[in-house]
Formats: sequence, structure tokens, C-alpha cells
Amino acid sequence: MLVDSHCHLDFPDFADEMDAIVARARAAGISRLLTISTRVRRQSELLALAARFDDVYCSVGTHPHNAHEELDVTADALVALAQHPKVVAIGEAGLDYHYDLSPRDAQRQGFLTHIAAARATGLPLVIHAREADADMMQILEEETARGPFPAVLHCFTGSRELALKGIELGLYVSFSGILTFKKSDELRAIAAELPADRILVETDAPYLAPGPYRGKRNEPSYVVETARVLAAARGVTFEAIAQQTSDNFFALFRKVPRPASAAA
Repeated sequence: MLVDSHCHLDFPDFADEMDAIVARARAAGISRLLTISTRVRRQSELLALAARFDDVYCSVGTHPHNAHEELDVTADALVALAQHPKVVAIGEAGLDYHYDLSPRDAQRQGFLTHIAAARATGLPLVIHAREADADMMQILEEETARGPFPAVLHCFTGSRELALKGIELGLYVSFSGILTFKKSDELRAIAAELPADRILVETDAPYLAPGPYRGKRNEPSYVVETARVLAAARGVTFEAIAQQTSDNFFALFRKVPRPASAAA
């Protein structure tokens, strides 16, 4: 059993074959798919997908690329939307200094709003961090000091320092298909070092297809390839990584029920 802890099933890349995408994931042993919000104003689309498939769950939030478009979305609004039984996380939110598609002050403001919502709901915050390690560490330290909140550094590509700071603050770290790329030796070294009970796998589909599929559209079934590379990096079996990352997912995303066959 595996879990794709982060994908974007509402993106148009999947519109014409959603049933087939989910069927392939199930056939690959993927028990749960978490489709992540990028715009609160599109929440109805995610809820429709979650209603359509028993094994699909969703988050609510605003991607840092779109932070400036949704600064009117309050923490209270996120908390209210998170009451839906299939909304199991807040985000994704955070800082992206690579593209800077949204002003950095707007990204920060949006991130703080999402942290407040995660703290209020107890739902995990899905954090997007790209080329913003110093500011991210500062915000996480300051906000954790104000009151802890569950969170995951998704699609991790940051520094060893950021990864270890996240672990120190009680966060999880999730690895995508980037882990499988030939030039990702440093990332694999970080993945090998982190505590076993704090690691997750994801696709971030439709982006970042892992090695065998690189250059193609990614999809949730491909998370198997990332899990294989993570297992190799850590010197354990694929079965051990599948079990560990699934256990970690259900420990973090507590609102998601385990499949009956995998109940602890």
C-alpha cells in the first residue's frame, strides 16, 4: 500500500481521463490520493472530485503563486471550509522565490493566514517552499513559538538545514519525483538522513514525473517509482518504505481514514 500525499487532480491535464487516472492508481496499490488546493475560489472543483471517488481527499488553500489574488481569504474562512469531511489539510501555502509570481509580502501574508488556520483546526499545513529557505525557517520558528501546528514541507528540494529545522519543529518532509533525477544526489542524501517516522512520498502530479517517465505528464500511480528510489537511498525494502510512508501519512493527516485492510 502507498499513498500519494500531494497531487492536483483538478488541473486540466487530467480532465479527459479522470476515471482512468484513479483506476491506474488503485491498480498500483495507491490507497489514498490527496488532491491539493491552489485557489480557494476553485474549492468546489476539489470537493466534486472528492465526492466522486471514495479514496480521494482534498485540502483548502491558496498557492503562493496566487497569494496576491486571495488576500481577502481569512483564517476564519479557511477554518469554516475545512469543516467539510473530505477536507483534510490546509494549503498549499508558503514562499516561492524562484518564480516570484506573487509579491513576497503577499506570499508571507497568505502563509501566515494559513498557519493560523492550521493551528486553529489542527489540520496539517501543506507548505510550499522554493528558494526561500532563510525566510521559511525564520517564519516557521517564530510561528511555532507562538503555538505549534502540524505541517509538511512538500516536494522538498531545499537545503539540509531547512529539512533538519523542519524535523526539529515537528514537521514532516515529503519527496517527489525529483528524488529520482540523476542530479539529485544531495537530495537523496537528505532523504537518507531524516527520521523514518517523518518522511512522505508524493507526485505533485501533473508535474515532476519520476525517472522512467521524465518529460511526460505525471500521475498518482507513478509515486511507486519515487518510493523505490527512497527505499534504495535509505537502504530498506520497497515494502518497508511503502508501509512507513503510509503510516506517516495517516499519522499526519489524521482526518483521512485508513483503508479497512490496513487499519492499525
